[in-house]
Amino acid sequence: MKKATLVGVSTTTAFYMLCGCLGYAAFGNGAKGNILTGFGFYEPYWLIDFANVCIVVHLVGAYQVFCQPIFAAVEGFAAATWPNAGFITREHRVAAGKRLGFNLNLFRLTWRTAFVIVSTLLAILMPFFNDILGFLGAIGFWPLTVYFPVEMYIRQRGIPRYTTRWVALQTLSFLCFLVSLAAAVASIEGVTESLKNYVPFKTKS
Repeated sequence: MKKATLVGVSTTTAFYMLCGCLGYAAFGNGAKGNILTGFGFYEPYWLIDFANVCIVVHLVGAYQVFCQPIFAAVEGFAAATWPNAGFITREHRVAAGKRLGFNLNLFRLTWRTAFVIVSTLLAILMPFFNDILGFLGAIGFWPLTVYFPVEMYIRQRGIPRYTTRWVALQTLSFLCFLVSLAAAVASIEGVTESLKNYVPFKTKS
């Protein structure tokens, strides 16, 4: 897990830093959110298609990771609040052949389907994909990627307060917090600018 996290975070950081720093160095504030198609070039087509496939794989996986806690919380609350409601608690066995089958819960099916439809509709309505994505990434980066791992490491290793290592880790955490704060402010400013020319169901990168 430690190696997987190290490789994943390092790779993501490298790509983001390359795209962000090189894009800003080359184009300044005129850098487009979509670095592949933002400048009107769609060739080579295979590269654009490959990038889109990677985005789909990335977002489908991320959607599942982020939604499962929400699903579990709502379904657990509903089951605890209405324990005798068959619609919420009853599992229906659905056979798929002689040996295969699965359990189907009508509440889970209805609630999750409605959640996906509403979240998809809201995503389509937003014309500022990059700014929203940047804001969500900013508010999620510091607590999930830096603060909690650093605090868990300090607690696990028993690092005393105000030692050199403790100060270094806290400094790193604080600097990353400032980066997240700046990114969140910039994303909010981008959303505000996008709202001035808001057109429903039209993506604006």
